[in-house]
Amino acid sequence: MIGLIGASGYIGQAFARHFLERGIEFAAIRRRDVDYYQARLLRDDLSSKGVSFVINCAGYTGKPNVDACEDHKAECLLANAVLPGAIAEACREMGIPWGHVSSGCIFEGDGPSGAGFRETDPPNFCFRGPRTSFYSGSKALGEEVIGDVSNCYVWRMRMPFSNIHEPRNYLSKLLRYEWLVDVRNSLSDLDEFILACIDCWERQLPMGIYHLTCPGSITTREVVTLIVQVLQPRRVFQFFDSEDEFLKRAARTPRSNCTLDVSKALSYGLRLTDVRVAIRRALENWKAA
Repeated sequence: MIGLIGASGYIGQAFARHFLERGIEFAAIRRRDVDYYQARLLRDDLSSKGVSFVINCAGYTGKPNVDACEDHKAECLLANAVLPGAIAEACREMGIPWGHVSSGCIFEGDGPSGAGFRETDPPNFCFRGPRTSFYSGSKALGEEVIGDVSNCYVWRMRMPFSNIHEPRNYLSKLLRYEWLVDVRNSLSDLDEFILACIDCWERQLPMGIYHLTCPGSITTREVVTLIVQVLQPRRVFQFFDSEDEFLKRAARTPRSNCTLDVSKALSYGLRLTDVRVAIRRALENWKAA
């Protein structure tokens, strides 16, 4: 039995959908039923349900975007940094493994080699770095809290997208935003991310950090070009002249823009599709939620 924390969120719903499709038994662990910030209470709830593996999808991302985290810092820290520690304690006491959905937003740039950040690289877009957002800082802190935990997967994703048109989908955001900024990033195909996480558990791959994004990186303009080619939306996409202009006119806090190296995931045979191929596939199968 899998215990799914954060089952009502964007990522959690995707996990639940895949579990139902594959006949994998799971239990949604809801805060309204148990105060999962209390390790003892979480442990008792997991034990009563017969949970043998936990997946944490819960987190605070802010609505409508990460700028909201600047106004809700306590809630952001609680969900992104305190909760992983409580889950780690509960799972340690039960002697069961677990998986933590994290983010590549703790990085900025293309990594020391220019080919993307590896799992062994320390975060540089965090509270310990020269600049960050409160959201990214809290996600990096959450990983630091569980840094010495040996029975855990840490799955890092970036700006998830899928073929389903819904508010949290990166492609839907580009269709919705009036102005865009042209930056380069790694992206995660949501369904492939979920399948890779499940594969880690089912195949009992070594515990540790895994970057689960599409191989390669892509700019915002390149994604928009694909959107125009496939969906032919009735709108004109407008871009800020620079990221600095974007920060002055449309954002309160810096954004993480980065490339992740996925060679570790690929070496274990996890199935990840080239970013351009994956985006075109999603657009060609586009549908409403």
